[in-house]
Amino acid sequence: MQSLNSEVDRITERIIARSADLRASYLKKIDKATREGRARSRLSCGNLAHAMATCSAGDKQLMAEEKVPNLAIVTSYNDMLSAHHPYETYPKLIKAVAARFGATAQVAGGVPAMCDGVTQGQAGMELSLFSRDLIAMATAVSLSHNAFDGTLCLGVCDKIVPGLLIGALSFGHLPTVFLPAGPMTTGQGNSEKAKVRQLYAEGKVGRKELLASESTSYHGAGTCTFYGTANSNQMLMEIMGLHLPGSSFVPPNTELRDHLTASATETLIKQLNGNKEPISLAEIIDERAIVNGIVGLMATGGSTNHAIHLVAIARAAGVFIDWQDMAELSSSVPLLCRIYPNGEADINHFHAAGGMGYLMLQLAQSGYLHQNVNTILGKGLEYYFEEPVLENNRFSVIMKTGSGTGVSEQMPATFEEKQLTWKGISDRSLDDSVLRPASEPFSKTGGLKLLTGNLGRAVIKVSAVKEEHQIIEAPAVVFDSQNEFQQSFDKGELEKDLVAVIRFQGPRMNGMPELHKLTPLLGVLQDKGFKVAIVTDGRMSGASGKVPAAIHLVPEASDGGLIAKVKNGDLIRVDAKQGTVELLIATTELDKREAKTLALKENTFGTGREIFKVFRQSVTGAEQGASIL
Repeated sequence: MQSLNSEVDRITERIIARSADLRASYLKKIDKATREGRARSRLSCGNLAHAMATCSAGDKQLMAEEKVPNLAIVTSYNDMLSAHHPYETYPKLIKAVAARFGATAQVAGGVPAMCDGVTQGQAGMELSLFSRDLIAMATAVSLSHNAFDGTLCLGVCDKIVPGLLIGALSFGHLPTVFLPAGPMTTGQGNSEKAKVRQLYAEGKVGRKELLASESTSYHGAGTCTFYGTANSNQMLMEIMGLHLPGSSFVPPNTELRDHLTASATETLIKQLNGNKEPISLAEIIDERAIVNGIVGLMATGGSTNHAIHLVAIARAAGVFIDWQDMAELSSSVPLLCRIYPNGEADINHFHAAGGMGYLMLQLAQSGYLHQNVNTILGKGLEYYFEEPVLENNRFSVIMKTGSGTGVSEQMPATFEEKQLTWKGISDRSLDDSVLRPASEPFSKTGGLKLLTGNLGRAVIKVSAVKEEHQIIEAPAVVFDSQNEFQQSFDKGELEKDLVAVIRFQGPRMNGMPELHKLTPLLGVLQDKGFKVAIVTDGRMSGASGKVPAAIHLVPEASDGGLIAKVKNGDLIRVDAKQGTVELLIATTELDKREAKTLALKENTFGTGREIFKVFRQSVTGAEQGASIL
């Protein structure tokens, strides 16, 4: 086993020391729940009767005997989201696998799953970040019936996976497996899509042409194929040991995808039926797993949204991390991937080039990953240096219904004609323009940086920003909403060097919506040769990239941040190389200024925003995970 990189080791030890009390308190709660034993045995007869009222006679008998595991399926299925639509068929397959092994499974509950692609630039985006904590609550409610021995989490996209994991960690004594759904097949190239968006922003094409372009890009079931938050989620779940090896980016509605779903279910059941104590979720998500997740994020140029989500996930597991940890790891971890928006390839191309198996092998062999960690497959990461394949099964038999249990669900008729196995991953990338060895990285440092200065603390994604754009010093143009920026752009008022300051976009003000609507507009200005950057206490999309963006600025404007004192024409310097964000105004002048205040008006109602008032009142800052939990 390769010795651990000294910086990764140092930062991990710092996190462990800092988290000692918080982690001990969490594990004490988990230990208490574990020692209480199988939850179903503590249900009264009336409780149990309600829990199994709609089950088959065979399943009722199994559940009443309290000897076999009952699996909780927590699903984010809806048929509007392309990424979550495939989950419609998962419960039937999971129940059939459970029946085959003499176990039971139930859909314990559903969680909301909104689509940022639909709400970008719309009022509903102000609920997006808050939906993560709502999903965590819904996951806990789903598991609160205490009728389950293990958990299967079905989720893919932006806030859904972090929410499911945060909620599941409150039941961290249960062994837990995450089931991906996979990306949609490749459509129109992401760069071409971005070009059409910019043409629309310039008025050179109409809405009809724009919609045709978007529909060619987003055309079927599965995640969007760029490397935004959804696919960053899948990378995280695999590198932290909650997915089966190589399963994150297998497309939906394929034989391999179905076999992986079945195998993941089987893995959980065999743990619960085994002679050893099953590996609980709390044992998997510890300080080392969180560090592995950060390393993966930096090595792939993943979504900036995880500068918020990973903090919240870690807290739920009793681990305290901050942006400084991320920044220092980014300074040590090489960038091994070029996936849009920090490259031309999509996630399918990444998977074909070697995918997660190759990535994790390279990081492990170079000492960037903790290998002696727990995963859903046991101790150690060596299982994850392989990829799944289907082979013809010489002993094929057609699977019948659940071995006399009375379960009506069947496996697909041809399911056992193929056998799922794993083979070692190649030690060479199949396309080094997309995925490179750690010895020949695209960059010696990772994709994310911490910016500090008199304006506060912010993060910036540098993996997609060309070197000539990484230092911008220009006059501020100040807006209190992205719509104001749009109006000024449409009037032709922004044809100049500028730092766009978009404030009052933090979680305490309006829920911290993504400002992805600005991306094509800023791209137009940059392509015209102007020096442009953005400074905001809001978020940008996980797909944003080429324009330097100092985002998640804390303290936010509504919380006393200096950003509330910025005026049009003030000189601002955003320096991604040195890691600074500075308002270049004398302190004496700033002391004389009064911070602007902005009262919530239209943001307090419509599209459900009035219901989330309590979230805005109690949410923490972005660096603390922007959480109410």
